[in-house]
Amino acid sequence: MKKTRKQEPRRRSTPSALKAVKWIAALGAAALIVYVGSQMSGVAYNEDAIKVVDFSGLQPAEKRGALQAANNARCTCGCGLGLAQCVATDSTCPIRDSNIERIKTIVRDAKKS
Repeated sequence: MKKTRKQEPRRRSTPSALKAVKWIAALGAAALIVYVGSQMSGVAYNEDAIKVVDFSGLQPAEKRGALQAANNARCTCGCGLGLAQCVATDSTCPIRDSNIERIKTIVRDAKKS
C-alpha cells in the first residue's frame, strides 16, 4: 500500500510577485494620466516645434491660447495638416511662409487680448 502525503494547500502568489503586479499597475496608471493630460492640452506642436515664430513675449495663458489656436487652425494648401503641424514638419509646403505669418498674427492677437 502506498503512503499518501497530506495534500498541501495551494500556495498563493508570492508577495514579491504581488508587489511587481502592483508596481506595473501603478506605472501604467501614471503613464495613462500623462498621456491623457498631453492629449487634452490641445497643444500637439509647442513653441519648441514652431521655432520660426517667437512666443517669448507672451504670458503663459496667452502662449497657451496662441498655441492652441495654431494647432487648431488648418493649412490651406490641401495637405490636411494643422497649421502648427505644417510649419513644424513640412518645410516643402508651398504656402509655408504664409502659414508662418498666420501664426505670427495669432501671436500678435494673443498679446493684444
